[in-house]
Amino acid sequence: METPEIVKKDQWLRPFQGKIISRQHYFEKTEKELTGGTPLKDFANGHLYFGVHRENGGLVFREWAPNAEKVYLSGDFSGWGDREEFLFSRIENGVWELVLEGDRLSHGDLYRLSVHWHGGRGDRIPAYARRVLQDAETYIFNAQLWDPPHSYEWKNQAPDHSGKPVLIYEAHIGMATEEQKTGTFDEFREQVLPLIQKAGYNTIQLMAIQEHPYYGSFGYHVSNFYAVSSRFGNPFDLKKLIDEAHGMGIAVIMDIVHSHAVKNVNEGLAELDGTGYQYFHSGPRREHVAWDSLCFDYKKPEVAHFLLSNCKFWLEEYRFDGFRFDGVTSMLYLDHGLGRDFTSYDHYFDGGQDEDAIAYLTMANKLIHQVKPNAISIAEEMSGMPGLAAPPEQGGMGFDFRLSMGIPDYWIKIIKERADEQWKPGEIYGELIRKRSEEKTISYAESHDQALVGDKTVAFRLMDKEMYWFMNKDSQSLIIDRGIALHKMIRLITCATAWGGYLNFMGNEFGHPEWIDFPRHGNNWSYFYARRQWSLLENKMLRYHQLGDFDREMIMLIKKDPRFYTCDQHLIHANDGDQIMAFTRGSFLFVFNFNPAASFSGYGFNTGPGRYCIVLNGDSPDFGGFGRVDDSIEYITEWNGKVNSPHYLNLYVPNRTCMVLEKQKVRGVYPE
Repeated sequence: METPEIVKKDQWLRPFQGKIISRQHYFEKTEKELTGGTPLKDFANGHLYFGVHRENGGLVFREWAPNAEKVYLSGDFSGWGDREEFLFSRIENGVWELVLEGDRLSHGDLYRLSVHWHGGRGDRIPAYARRVLQDAETYIFNAQLWDPPHSYEWKNQAPDHSGKPVLIYEAHIGMATEEQKTGTFDEFREQVLPLIQKAGYNTIQLMAIQEHPYYGSFGYHVSNFYAVSSRFGNPFDLKKLIDEAHGMGIAVIMDIVHSHAVKNVNEGLAELDGTGYQYFHSGPRREHVAWDSLCFDYKKPEVAHFLLSNCKFWLEEYRFDGFRFDGVTSMLYLDHGLGRDFTSYDHYFDGGQDEDAIAYLTMANKLIHQVKPNAISIAEEMSGMPGLAAPPEQGGMGFDFRLSMGIPDYWIKIIKERADEQWKPGEIYGELIRKRSEEKTISYAESHDQALVGDKTVAFRLMDKEMYWFMNKDSQSLIIDRGIALHKMIRLITCATAWGGYLNFMGNEFGHPEWIDFPRHGNNWSYFYARRQWSLLENKMLRYHQLGDFDREMIMLIKKDPRFYTCDQHLIHANDGDQIMAFTRGSFLFVFNFNPAASFSGYGFNTGPGRYCIVLNGDSPDFGGFGRVDDSIEYITEWNGKVNSPHYLNLYVPNRTCMVLEKQKVRGVYPE
């Protein structure tokens, strides 16, 4: 077999070429055995067969439960007992079927399965249930028949952002309201969507969409993989939210969890047919030692079919525009990557990889792009596995992007451990652009992870308790001045050096104070920290809106050139002594002065000939700066008149500030 493209691009992979080729062969073999040669998009239709469907004027229920000896449908219609008229028939391959003629069940009726096996029985929710409700008094979960008389009528086409920067607004529906409660899809659509549109982001990443019994899990302990979390509203509510986002030109991707499942027996898949290994591994591999959850057995055809169909379901039924796959590192390694530092390529090919999980992820990405060619898939992965975000035909797994998870860790490290005088621009730049050549990445200074209780956002690390007293514009605080300046610089340099996309968690763009803590026993079930205080952004007497305004202008600047993230970056200056750095990208020149005290007049940057105008100035009073730079000046490069001598752009660069200048066109072209 020809040398894979990822090996050609990285000579350090040559010793592992055989293993990469073997990985490709295993994926191809697995797909062929699973589908029999049928295209994945035509194979992954489990949701159209299993679950409940209206056929020939009645309802048909189907469930895969190979260990079951009897299966009943129970609900109010059966007195929640086992009645022979609601007994399923076993058909083939462990599949059970019940055909109900007429209107035995109506839209909104609650139901569950009564599953009997040798030596026991239990009440279970169907694996493909599309709606699950929790009783407010008993806290018991039941499936609900979602069979409205009319289907949702979509109004808007999904936007096509192909070839454009992916600018992601990570959001959680429940905590998006300012009230101390669980927010809804409708409230998010009415109150938050317009704010995201105004902020300029072109993609929303929705967390916690799949049903999960414990709100405080942030949606990562999923019980019902096909059900929209009912605590936020019903399926039509989510569809309307996505529809209106599309109408605003905003794509919507989903935070999907296929890396593990909740251990709950009554709500989830844990022991649906009486065994612990129907969907999961048996023995020591069944439980995730760090997450208190269960690990899927991706080698089982029925499990792969269930999860692949799940991808297609969310793309087609709700018109999501792609996925951010959670916990990919855990999937890739038999030990879930725990305790490894991944400092050697040997760690990626030492035999400790889960080849079945890798084959599943590769199939999932192939399927996603067959169903929706413009969809995007993002891997939350921290080990740096080579080929993760490269096409399968190049030796990769097919993700479009990987999250640059090391960047927020790096910012936390230098904020916590280094005095301002020790920040080295050259090192910062090098850390931000470090990536594999074959991969596109999503960069971010912070996500929801950094906002959780026990951690701190960038704003809160920089300003901490001072934010409670000195964010009023009339207040004076050196800590607040420093924090606001560095907050803008950190976000701009992270966004500007990204190689494909940028992500922000809701509220962090305007420096939302404090942390996220969901209602739990330890905080007396309080919602105080499980909300977003949008009023801080809207209050013009406070400085939060200045951070929000800067973030909006930053995002608009990146969007100004649709090809921005495909343009090469050129570092033209990095002086760790002065703590000044400058780089070009496209027609823009980015200048940063991290020096906490020194401002510089007439500081020269070797840019080549040209005329420049400031298009974003972090020191502008509009953004909480001190107005030390005149934005109206046109800057012209200077040279000494000698042949081949460099052209310098001389600027006044105040301390702790950033600015972006754009090279001006002359007669429609840039001067040389």
